[in-house]
Amino acid sequence: MKNLKIATMGLCLAMLVSCSTNTGSGSLIGAGGGAVLGGVLGAVIGKDAKGAAIGAAIGGAVGAGTGALIGKHMDKVKAKAAAEMENAKVEEVTDANGLKAVKVTFDSGLLFATSSATLASKSKNDLNDFATLLKNDADLAVDVQGYTDNQGWKNSTAEQSAQKNLNLSQQRAESVKNYLTSQGVSYNQFKNVTGYGEQNPVADNSTKAGQQANRRVEVYLYASEKMIEKANNGELN
Repeated sequence: MKNLKIATMGLCLAMLVSCSTNTGSGSLIGAGGGAVLGGVLGAVIGKDAKGAAIGAAIGGAVGAGTGALIGKHMDKVKAKAAAEMENAKVEEVTDANGLKAVKVTFDSGLLFATSSATLASKSKNDLNDFATLLKNDADLAVDVQGYTDNQGWKNSTAEQSAQKNLNLSQQRAESVKNYLTSQGVSYNQFKNVTGYGEQNPVADNSTKAGQQANRRVEVYLYASEKMIEKANNGELN
């Protein structure tokens, strides 16, 4: 498997060199690589590093002009999310097509009580603002990912605790999606809602601060195929 990954990445780099020399075709995205190439790299690298690549590779490459328009749009999305989400971390990331995307991280401790997937009342203000952002930008695709720390459950083996953490992370991701849809966000905007449990820690689980950082819900906002089509037609603001 390791050799396959190395060979695939070598092929991807060869494709990148080949495509980048063909400047007249406009087939290579200007903000991070081609759609097909981005999808392949997402499959090879993203699943190891992140559990899953963000979004799905579209059927063809995205032109530089399209990538630039989507990049500008995502800059606006990021700025708006950062202004409205006081209790969330907002970052720029890249999706499976090499396009600019936005990651919003919510601390699970602010969203849920310990060992619970029921949203706390105090967390709903932030989610209400987030719902408004999504409703006003209906061409945004959305992935929701839930995570936990690696702490065990009382009277459970390590394996049982890991499964319970996985289940809890899935329930929490779905709770966030369900609340957003209850506030009028379209079900069609949600592409992937997944719990990863103890996987992909962002901090050291041996410390209380690290455990808190690992208990989180990540929401990814990225260009849907409709948004890409609008950008291709010069219709995306």
